[in-house]
Amino acid sequence: MDKNRLLMEFNHVSRGNFFSIEIASNVDGESIEQMTRELEKEGKIKIRECVQKESLVYVQGIIKYSST
Repeated sequence: MDKNRLLMEFNHVSRGNFFSIEIASNVDGESIEQMTRELEKEGKIKIRECVQKESLVYVQGIIKYSST
């Protein structure tokens, strides 16, 4: 999974601007966390919570639509 695919997943599960998703981390949960941090640095999302559990990563946040 790459950043663009992850952003598409966030858009797919969002309700308005808010999203909440659990991603199965079969490969590496830290890479998913890193991609979400990169998307936040790029200004595409705002992370409220990113928690790595045993076999999944829970991400909650806001999708930013304005380009600043």
